[in-house]
Amino acid sequence: MTVNSSASHERGSSLDVIIVTYQSGADIGPCLRTLASATKNMAVRVLIVDNASEDDTLVQIDAVKKRGDFSLLLIKNQYNAGFTRAVNQAAAFARADYILFLNPDVRLEEDTLSALVRILQQRPEVGIVAPQLRNSDGTIQPSCRRIPRRRDVLYSSLGLAAIFPHSAEFNGWKMGDFDHRHTREVAQPQGAFLLCRRQVLETTGLWDEGFPMFFSDVDWCARVLAQGYRILFEPSVFATHGKGRSVYRRRPEMIVTSHRSFIRYFWKYGSSPRWWLPNAAVTVLLLLSGAIRFALSRSGFKV
Repeated sequence: MTVNSSASHERGSSLDVIIVTYQSGADIGPCLRTLASATKNMAVRVLIVDNASEDDTLVQIDAVKKRGDFSLLLIKNQYNAGFTRAVNQAAAFARADYILFLNPDVRLEEDTLSALVRILQQRPEVGIVAPQLRNSDGTIQPSCRRIPRRRDVLYSSLGLAAIFPHSAEFNGWKMGDFDHRHTREVAQPQGAFLLCRRQVLETTGLWDEGFPMFFSDVDWCARVLAQGYRILFEPSVFATHGKGRSVYRRRPEMIVTSHRSFIRYFWKYGSSPRWWLPNAAVTVLLLLSGAIRFALSRSGFKV
């Protein structure tokens, strides 16, 4: 592992931005350039952990670094350590007033961060705030979820979530009943863009590396809520999200990882004997649905 850094002047509120890259050459340049435009009145340090990319990710990062828009710390892993471990590698260096967990396929608007930081300054009970996410065509991207329940797996397996997409019960986990146009408290915004105050990370702790790629953001948000903080979704500002292009390039592998982590999530939050039977049932459903999705994905279907 090697570490490189560059410096910039501190202005206003301090912000550390945590980004994990892997084969992100097409995304990281625009992400960093729009970040620079959105943080002109802040003291910003960008903490990037690269998981041994083999494309031009590092070239793109170096090009932005030479512009000197902000301080940049680059950690180069010699192998793919996994998303969550890389997040924690960067988080270990976080010292700013505010910390932004940001995916490399996100592009910010100029007012996005200033508005969200202002909310955290004005509302001390809010630990995490997230903006509306949009697709590249400008349509709203559903990005908030409730904490998953075991019966949500059953509803999905039976097709009820697809049949009743706007139901608060049958598609409640994915918040099909929410239009993402109004400010509200939520349980879990998508981990592509999570802005928090540093105290939240200090009191909640690092992300659980037992979830290598998926559900580490779900788990961390659940732990933040358990600490008594609130999580706010604010649609008056937005960011554009490419929606996991690097994930879709390795879709079959990611399906396996996702289902394993989903199973682990329920066992983590239901370890007492009273949950063993429900957990076993959910495990069977997730193994079966995962096997079907894996086979379809290998055959070229987008699932």
